[in-house]
Amino acid sequence: MLRILLCGSLLLACATMSPGQAPDQPISRLLFGSCIQQDRPMPILNTMLSAKPQLLLLLGDNIYADTSDIDVMRAKYKQLGAKQEFIALRSACPILATWDDHDYGLNDGGADFPLRDKAQEAFLDFWDEPTDSPRRRQAGVYDAKIFGPEGKRLQVIMLDTRYFRSPLKKGPRRVGGPYTADDDPQKTMLGDAQWKWLEKQLRMPAEIRVIGSSIQFVPSAAGQEAWANLPRERQRLIDLIRETRAGGVVILSGDRHWSEVSVTEEQTAYPLLDITSSSLNQIHPRGTPTENQFRSINTTYHKANFGVLSIDWDSSDPTINFEIRDTDNQPQIQGSYRLSKLQPK
Repeated sequence: MLRILLCGSLLLACATMSPGQAPDQPISRLLFGSCIQQDRPMPILNTMLSAKPQLLLLLGDNIYADTSDIDVMRAKYKQLGAKQEFIALRSACPILATWDDHDYGLNDGGADFPLRDKAQEAFLDFWDEPTDSPRRRQAGVYDAKIFGPEGKRLQVIMLDTRYFRSPLKKGPRRVGGPYTADDDPQKTMLGDAQWKWLEKQLRMPAEIRVIGSSIQFVPSAAGQEAWANLPRERQRLIDLIRETRAGGVVILSGDRHWSEVSVTEEQTAYPLLDITSSSLNQIHPRGTPTENQFRSINTTYHKANFGVLSIDWDSSDPTINFEIRDTDNQPQIQGSYRLSKLQPK
């Protein structure tokens, strides 16, 4: 079984679906990305439309709200929603979404943001979450759906790395920022309720699973926001994947304003792959990636980009192909894994 984790990108649903329900057609091509500045042109959305996605995963920073004024936040969502290229893409395929700090409302924010419930309401309203959805009753925007028939099931698991996250520890500023690893056992990334929910999801039957995380999971801490800042929580997810025997996990992430591919085999059941795609319409001013001991492909890409994940369901050992594509729909980073290589030993 293949499970895919997403960090720092979006996953959205264009059509209204009841909780846990999704189309029965198998998904063989999904797109993912993160970081949309609503005030700037977004020609890459037209490129993504031409790639004919069956599913779109957006991993956070879908707008840059950065505000405690929820009316301002809603106005920025409205601005994005009025863009013709966004309207066209949203109507072309299902979309699933999670948030990161800028659409959450507070830069680098976590559980300390006092308006997180109001921000969640604005988020769910914009993404047309049904009134009877569990996301309307729970704290946090985490979500999961299964697409496709038995034998070709794709489960999408979207994490919320903001609502419950404990304050981060700061140290001397490095290239990526001021944050440093904190081994405090009282601190959390997902919160108790979301951890229990995630274990339940990982035990559900599916051949391929996509898990979305708005921030990077595999890369080492270099000052930036990442799971590595809370190493006990990072290890908890690694252990949970092993304990549930959840095969085929691939992590998709965003946030960084560049794209890269990372892999770890430290205490894992099999290689854990983290594909980062960011940003959809912004260029990182520094242009230099932070150090990352887990970077498995030397190439990083720093201009507008999106990710493509293709699944060959017809093979006896399905192949998972991944690409980072530019505005001209040309691959800048690419690779592949056989599903058999992503199984517990």
